[in-house]
Amino acid sequence: MPSSTKTLYFLLSALLTAISIGLLGFAMSTTWSKTKMDCEGSGINGTAGSAEITMGLFNGKLIRVSCPNFGSEDSFSVFPELLRIEVTPRVLHGLCLGLLGLCFLTSALSILVSLYNSVSNPYETYMGPNGVYTCSSISAFSSVLVLIIYVLNHILTKMQEELVPSIATIPDTSVTLTHKRLEVKIGYFLLIPYAVLSLLAILLVYLYDHAAYTHRREQERPTEDAPKEIMMY
Repeated sequence: MPSSTKTLYFLLSALLTAISIGLLGFAMSTTWSKTKMDCEGSGINGTAGSAEITMGLFNGKLIRVSCPNFGSEDSFSVFPELLRIEVTPRVLHGLCLGLLGLCFLTSALSILVSLYNSVSNPYETYMGPNGVYTCSSISAFSSVLVLIIYVLNHILTKMQEELVPSIATIPDTSVTLTHKRLEVKIGYFLLIPYAVLSLLAILLVYLYDHAAYTHRREQERPTEDAPKEIMMY
């Protein structure tokens, strides 16, 4: 049976990872970005309108004001609309979802390994501390990749400019969307504490593993540290 100290450290590691999964689940269900654009099409009385797309990972909302004519508000599912525009935004968005799925999987595995270590001593396999290091590291790294890819997808591609006429079913040539302004929302920012908690789970296990290793080395100290008279005897 493991010591009470080991049980405490690994249970705390599992708890931190469980909290991170809760944050990740909430992040995936809420809003990630809001993009505002000026609409230089044939607005009412020749005035320029605007278009605003609010997006989560799965659903979104488009609000148009005089773009190109009267205003409207349309809700949409993200993936069906991405299938109607160029392939790059679709691939990058799908990559984000795949990486987030990997985060869920590796975090769940990290919890299982931590719980197993709280009641056992499988040090020489990946069911030991190395399993926590590996799973939680993949979780943190994948979430950071999502932070980068998601923003690049919104900044470098024309996803929003193509979504507006696609969702509103208006000709691409009837509007010109300019001055794109991106604002990331809470769903995006929640990936930061998720990554931090994954790293803290690693740190807790490392602190215990390092202390246990130091203790074992002290117990295995060679006999030259013994008093000379005892060695001569």
